[in-house]
Amino acid sequence: MAADAHTPTLAEYVSHHLENFGTSHQSKIVDFSIINLDTVFWSVFCGVLACIVMMIVAKKATSGTPNRIQSIVEILVEMVDSQAKAQIHGDRRFIAPLALTLFVWISLMNSLDFLPVDLFGQIFSWTGLDATITHHRVVPTSDLNGTVGISLGVVLLMLYFGIKVKGFKGFFHELLGAPFGIALAPANFVLNCIEYISKMVSLGMRLWGNMYAGELLFLMIAMLGAYATLSIGGGLLFLGHVIAGAIWAIFHILIVFLQAFIFMMLTLVYLGLAHEGH
Repeated sequence: MAADAHTPTLAEYVSHHLENFGTSHQSKIVDFSIINLDTVFWSVFCGVLACIVMMIVAKKATSGTPNRIQSIVEILVEMVDSQAKAQIHGDRRFIAPLALTLFVWISLMNSLDFLPVDLFGQIFSWTGLDATITHHRVVPTSDLNGTVGISLGVVLLMLYFGIKVKGFKGFFHELLGAPFGIALAPANFVLNCIEYISKMVSLGMRLWGNMYAGELLFLMIAMLGAYATLSIGGGLLFLGHVIAGAIWAIFHILIVFLQAFIFMMLTLVYLGLAHEGH
């Protein structure tokens, strides 16, 4: 995070900002052999913040004319409950709040992408922590380790509700007997395992891919501002930096909430399928 002896190239700047805390080399896109502490920290931070905000709104809720925050939360609750009702044919007292929590939590994690890319690097430089914290990634959903971790939780819930609704006997009979019949149990088991794995991977990679691409664009736009200070025609580069940053930020707002909504909806669809038989 400290100032380099030379102005970094675009590749150096981008690769530096895509490394997680504790790595001293160019990190892989995904590495399940380590725990990215910055991803864990910001994930927990956003989760706790989401719970605190929702709890405060619930405690201050009134049956009279609601304020703006209560109105937004009520709209979200009604939207999630209607989607849960359409997908879950059974008890949804746990699933509907879960879907709401996922939407708010992922929206907050995605929204961290709007923070200036060099904000924490500058803070670490001011506080003298730049020698210790050489790399730091703020957006948890731009780390495939994080998104696959969330999608793994969804798959575990699918298994839980599959066993809860159908019982051990019914669940394992379906696992071994669908779709080709119990005579082809080994093939059915392999196919069903592949289905669970593919759902986990696709769910995690869809969210990660959109947020990772958004992070890359923000980094490249940020470099326009840096080049503007060093270029003779810096005025045009700075203007391009401002215009491109504003346009992408506005468009990215849609991506942030759309990806949270898609993840929530797919979670409801998958849990709905867990309640039904083949």
